[in-house]
Amino acid sequence: MAGMDLRIMIEPQLGATYDEQLALAKEAERLGFNGFFRSDHYLTMDGTAGAPGPTDAWITLAGLARETSTIRLGTMVTAGTFRLPGPLAIQVAQVDQMSGGRVELGLGSGWFAAEHAAYGIPFPPNRMARLAEQLDIVTGLWATPHGETFNYAGEFYNLTDSPGLPKPVQAPLPVIIGGHGKKKTPELAAKHAAEFNIPFAPVDNTRAQFDRVRAAAAARGRTDLVFSAAITTCVGASEAEFTKRAATIGREPEEIRANGAAGTPAEAVEKLNRYAEAGATRLYLQLLDITDLDHLALIAEEILPQFQS
Repeated sequence: MAGMDLRIMIEPQLGATYDEQLALAKEAERLGFNGFFRSDHYLTMDGTAGAPGPTDAWITLAGLARETSTIRLGTMVTAGTFRLPGPLAIQVAQVDQMSGGRVELGLGSGWFAAEHAAYGIPFPPNRMARLAEQLDIVTGLWATPHGETFNYAGEFYNLTDSPGLPKPVQAPLPVIIGGHGKKKTPELAAKHAAEFNIPFAPVDNTRAQFDRVRAAAAARGRTDLVFSAAITTCVGASEAEFTKRAATIGREPEEIRANGAAGTPAEAVEKLNRYAEAGATRLYLQLLDITDLDHLALIAEEILPQFQS
């Protein structure tokens, strides 16, 4: 389907150096992908060590901001538990400046208790309520006019006479909110987000969640939300090549065909078109083997042109 925006998404907690991420980001930029996004996690979910270890999302994006020139950069998504909202607003604004205005902030509540325990990060209750305040603060700081101050009195956070500096280049800087929640998530997206994303969901679930968010946005008089989905992607020019790539990321061919955009490039295009028909105008292709630059090139050659207007 022409006009679809395709972005690359990676999971560096599985084990990735900065240089490996840089190589993939620069190649994605060269090949014409619109965005390069990364998860914000400090631990793998499968119990493996993830050697050589995790990298910090915003430190990584700061580096990429200086070593790329056109591709958009961001998180899918930053955990609200990892950073206080004031310092997060400063970090994201600075990286946006470093990139010349190419950053987007995906922000969520934080959910993976084990990574908090592993690195001594508090894992408080009421994380959705905290996220609501964090979104108020981050967007409020950025929107505060120069020369004025920002104050906030919440249940979890209080700010007094903040100058609301620094400012991002973009005004407003795009905020991405995502998830499967049926009530609070759509309401937060309608209030704060430029984009709503649903990750790794079947097409029917994706369509239903888009409808909930669209209704919440309409209640606020909004019709400008971008709707996106994230999907694991694994393709091969031949069945043997696809099977080998699936094995490398620890997935069974038929399982990933069912749950991802996988198989031949034509099969992947067919699956991605189903998400477009469900209402997505942007898709994040999750690549689990970030060292396989040939895989990225195949996607760029056989899949990307099918969605460019």
